[in-house]
Amino acid sequence: MLCSTCRLRPPVTGDGRCALCAGVPAAPAFHAPQQYLRSPEGLAKAVVVLLSAVAAADVLAVAAGANMRRLITTGMADGYASVSDEEAELADNLYAGAGGLQALAFLATAVVFLIWFHRVRHNAEIFDRSTQPMRPGWAIGGWFIPIANLVLPRRVAGGIWTASAQTNTDGSWRHVPATVMNLWWGVWICSLLFSRFAQRRYLAAESPQEIVDATGLVMATDALDVVAAVLAVLFVRKLTRMQGERAALGVYPLGTGPVA
Repeated sequence: MLCSTCRLRPPVTGDGRCALCAGVPAAPAFHAPQQYLRSPEGLAKAVVVLLSAVAAADVLAVAAGANMRRLITTGMADGYASVSDEEAELADNLYAGAGGLQALAFLATAVVFLIWFHRVRHNAEIFDRSTQPMRPGWAIGGWFIPIANLVLPRRVAGGIWTASAQTNTDGSWRHVPATVMNLWWGVWICSLLFSRFAQRRYLAAESPQEIVDATGLVMATDALDVVAAVLAVLFVRKLTRMQGERAALGVYPLGTGPVA
């Protein structure tokens, strides 16, 4: 059974409302839970910068891919008479270099993003533990389980979003649409799956035409990843801002407290 008002938490009153909706004060043992909150703002700024680097690397990869396709297409038309060895080598180096930059930017972003994600999950445990569908460790572990990582991080993010949604000053619940989170996750999953398909096609390509076609698929993946990066920036900034607003209100349900 859930609260008759917000439909998010277990009821604690006789009329079926949860502690937050009923205005029940926080447990005395945790009279100042604010001291256990950890600001995610610094990490969020770092994640935004790194996501911007990811998007920039993707744009460079698209440009390098377009140059590669142009040279191969031109060469196919005249037997490669108009394409010098220097041009071909430069195109290969640019394409490989762009791929290396993508890998480095993604790795750095993944590490800092996971730290930020765990931080906001830590705060969500204090804001409202009853709205969390999974334990805090899943904020990191959920990303590393094959197939399940297509679902688990979104479940964790949903709980964080719910707990971080700003309440009204009287402690009553106020719904905050999760549109940006849903768009980010949907585009990210599409980019991930399409990337695997495109990479398989590229590695299996043998003829010049197959390479041109596969390179086009990889370019489309890179463009989709740019969109995912932009939406991730919006998600990180929005959730970080929500947690700041939520912490400023100082309204916590019964039974919350410090977490390790």
